[in-house]
Amino acid sequence: MIVRWTLEIEGLPRYADKGYSGAKTRGYDAAMKKAARNHKLGIKDILRNKRISRKRSHIERCFAVMKRAHNAGRVSVMTIARAGIKFMMNSIVYNLVQLKYLGSIQST
Repeated sequence: MIVRWTLEIEGLPRYADKGYSGAKTRGYDAAMKKAARNHKLGIKDILRNKRISRKRSHIERCFAVMKRAHNAGRVSVMTIARAGIKFMMNSIVYNLVQLKYLGSIQST
């Protein structure tokens, strides 16, 4: 069985960081622009990157907490299926911790 992993879903925007600036996409390419040597970004590209980073920051926080607090920085399993299960379990733990925190906040 051949599994083809893609970085995007067809028809949806792909909000990727600067490392994926030249990658091909099937959907709308919303990757951040990257400056090259002796070629600075224009003001339009800088403002575009700021808009994209505002959208990405909410999700990147989840990944940062999972890496720091749940020791999910390295994947110690060998297959893609097991790595996916490990990531799913880390996401469930993250969501349960967030639910516990939100339940402890008293409503005003």
